[in-house]
Amino acid sequence: MLRAVLLVEAVLAVVAMFMTATPSDWLALTAVATGGALPATLLWLVCACATKKLLGRLSRGAQYATGGLLGAMAALYGCGLLKLTGVVATAPWLGSAAAGAMFAAVLMAVMDLRARGQTPAAMTARLEELQARIRPHFLFNTLNSAIALVREEPAKAETMLEDLSELFRSALADPNESVTLADEIALAGRYLAIEQVRFGDRLRVRWDIDSAADAARLPPLLLQPLVENAVKHGVEPSPEGADLRIRTERRGGMVVIEVINSLPPLRWANEPLPRGHGIALANVRERLSLLHDLQAQFSAGIEQKTYRVRISVPVDTETR
Repeated sequence: MLRAVLLVEAVLAVVAMFMTATPSDWLALTAVATGGALPATLLWLVCACATKKLLGRLSRGAQYATGGLLGAMAALYGCGLLKLTGVVATAPWLGSAAAGAMFAAVLMAVMDLRARGQTPAAMTARLEELQARIRPHFLFNTLNSAIALVREEPAKAETMLEDLSELFRSALADPNESVTLADEIALAGRYLAIEQVRFGDRLRVRWDIDSAADAARLPPLLLQPLVENAVKHGVEPSPEGADLRIRTERRGGMVVIEVINSLPPLRWANEPLPRGHGIALANVRERLSLLHDLQAQFSAGIEQKTYRVRISVPVDTETR
């Protein structure tokens, strides 16, 4: 909806440049045009969303015709508002209807292209590529931790290998199959159980889990790379270890997921601590963008001596 409004406003602003000589005249004309165009655009978007199931049953030509007709009617509504409020003396009914139908056709084409880009081959191949990047590094680290215990503590090694088998299963899962947030939390718990054996008291984990958020759907292995990053850059470099907090919360139709770790000293043994290249964060950000577009939000950065990664995803949107 935001993209549609911005597109219409941008076109109006550019057209107004051809019809005015001074910045003040341009601003005034753009404001007048916005008074009719903005309500018309919002009305078209509401109608298009309300009838999307019906439009989905029509042929592509019928969809464009219906969208164009709705656009013309919405534009006439906007033109009528300007006429009734006395903003314009003579209402350009025909021109408004034609412009509304044209804008509607453009918006329909944009949405059609976006829908095609989100489905079959291209996006599937890209998701498989992104998930494949996670697997080798992730499995190598967890396997190394398990091997270290086999001789010294066989009982713990057995439990660790059971956790490791679940990690393998998830790492080899089909990227087109979505999982619940509860599944991702359980997987992160298994990974941290392995790392707990490795780091002992240096790894201090706090879980703040909202059960109302558990049903949210996510692509597999979305949370685990963030947890692994927190261990690698928070716990591993610090002789005192680090505090790791994993928090989930449902807020209306959105679920918020946070992974927070305390930061190690900037220097240890007079050597700069190694810094990551942001590959895991970029991977997660791109997967969210491919699957949820503007509906998902992602942020990461330092906040008051901690590093916080925050994700917001819709509750009812399933990955494809």
